[in-house]
Amino acid sequence: MMPPEDPFEEQRPGDPAQHDRLLDDRAGPMVRPYVMTSGRIEPTRGDFDLITLVVAIAGDTDGHVGLGPEHRAILQLCQSVLSVAELTGHLNLPVATVRVLLSDLLDKGFVTMQEPEPEADMHDIRLYKAVIDGLRAL
Repeated sequence: MMPPEDPFEEQRPGDPAQHDRLLDDRAGPMVRPYVMTSGRIEPTRGDFDLITLVVAIAGDTDGHVGLGPEHRAILQLCQSVLSVAELTGHLNLPVATVRVLLSDLLDKGFVTMQEPEPEADMHDIRLYKAVIDGLRAL
């Protein structure tokens, strides 16, 4: 019988045992949010409040350079209108990251957005329901 593997034993880079220890099927690879946004923390356009509504308007984005998997995930989710809060919940990403990714898509013409109306229209129950659904998804 072999002794259990010492977790503190020095491993060589590229050693499969080290790779298996760092990643597994359940966790998957970890990517920091700032990598997804190229280090940006503010959107270039739009405020993207939690209740801002977003919908995809572009068709084929497969050949477009500069769209990462997160951008494509947003476009797939936004085939029907979703709030930023709902997107954040579905993507399991920080709101700041989602705002920057949405800004990229807005700049390239792949999405359109509807900012929240002034207080006069804040009595629409659908708006509150969308926010609550988004928060529940978190």
